[in-house]
Amino acid sequence: MQFVQSHTGRLLKWSVRKAILVIILLVILVPVVFVVVRSATPVIDLNAHITNLGQTTNVSVHVSDPRGVREVTASVEQNGARYPVWEMAQPSKAQDNTWSFTAGAKTTPQLHDGKAKLIVEATSNDLLHRRARVERDVTVATQPPSVSVNSEQHYLYLGMADLATFSVTGNWTAAGVRVGDQTFRAWPIPGGKPGLFSLFAFAWNMPQGTIPVVFASNGAGNDVTSPLTVQFPKKEQPKYSVHDLQVSDAFMQKVVGELDPNGSGDMVARFVKINNEMRKANNKTLSDLRLKTADHFLFSQPFARQAHSQAEATFADLRNYIYQGKKIDQQVHLGYDLAVTQHVGVEASNDGRVVYAAPLGIYGDCIVVDHGYGLQTIYGHLSRIDVREGDMVKRGQVMGQSGMTGMAGGDHIHFAMQLDGVQIDPKEWWDPHWIQDHIAGRVDLPGFTK
Repeated sequence: MQFVQSHTGRLLKWSVRKAILVIILLVILVPVVFVVVRSATPVIDLNAHITNLGQTTNVSVHVSDPRGVREVTASVEQNGARYPVWEMAQPSKAQDNTWSFTAGAKTTPQLHDGKAKLIVEATSNDLLHRRARVERDVTVATQPPSVSVNSEQHYLYLGMADLATFSVTGNWTAAGVRVGDQTFRAWPIPGGKPGLFSLFAFAWNMPQGTIPVVFASNGAGNDVTSPLTVQFPKKEQPKYSVHDLQVSDAFMQKVVGELDPNGSGDMVARFVKINNEMRKANNKTLSDLRLKTADHFLFSQPFARQAHSQAEATFADLRNYIYQGKKIDQQVHLGYDLAVTQHVGVEASNDGRVVYAAPLGIYGDCIVVDHGYGLQTIYGHLSRIDVREGDMVKRGQVMGQSGMTGMAGGDHIHFAMQLDGVQIDPKEWWDPHWIQDHIAGRVDLPGFTK
């Protein structure tokens, strides 16, 4: 009995000791676990467009942390040396913070042109002071690039395209030709020859007298331009036609029924909305296709007009839409309406790659073919499409059938061309002598035959 009591006492003492040990461990571990659970690592977001540092480049950094941030610093590292460029003035308890600062050669004169790293580090405001770090490869570019324009004379008229050649030296990230507010990309001259070239357009609505300029930028606030030598011969400037289009009830119902089948309300208002808002959206879709272009010529011959076709409308015609004797809308027609017979085979104007083959609002069933360097042809109002995006097509290949889908009142092909997203007059591209003088005579157009 005495043994049992003694053994029970020892067990009780051990249980007490164990309980005390557990309590001690809990007292120690619970705060530690609490601190760990509540701690976080800051998330740093550095604005994506920062790829270059100039004299003074604006930098924006966003840091998020549930406990706030204790410290944020920015520095630039170049050739093994690290230079501080900014630090946060005081800790912040806010979960989200955005700071802006400048970095570059003006505030850090030790920097020189060449590769470097922009480094941002942030420390959490919790007890563990966890740190995060983001690095961005940048180029220090303190000197502006320079451009040298070749001396070709450019004779321009509204709606026309042309080609300019030039050279850019120094550090640069973007170059090309600007015409007013429109920009056309630069490409290396084919065949490995030195220099750059740009296919550019003088848009149908560009103010006459606007001088195209070659530009080059290094992405660090340094931008240089040089004007092209141009003339605007008055006798060659086009005179755009004005047409009154009579909108019948049948045509209005056809358009609204096809393009706004689930809409409601006044038919005229729906028709005008299609003709305006849908037209703008469709043209933006076409313009965005410039990003799907090849970096080389896909054609070697002049462009071909649809065989045996008659032009029912030409480029940049001004159309007044008349319904029951009243003008309800006005639009500019940026293409040629080419008619042959009903459901004629739609021929590719030149070799290229299909970058769009699907319905497109007012253009109906539509095909877009890329010919390289931002030059593309557009075929609208088709009744059938026989090609798919990604297909390579040959000049004269039948890609589908003409029709009257979209905003077409009769069977025809809406044929248009665009250059870097700007719609242009196709007529020069049908002329082999023009292509020889303006394209093949300035850059290598492999295999070009008139």
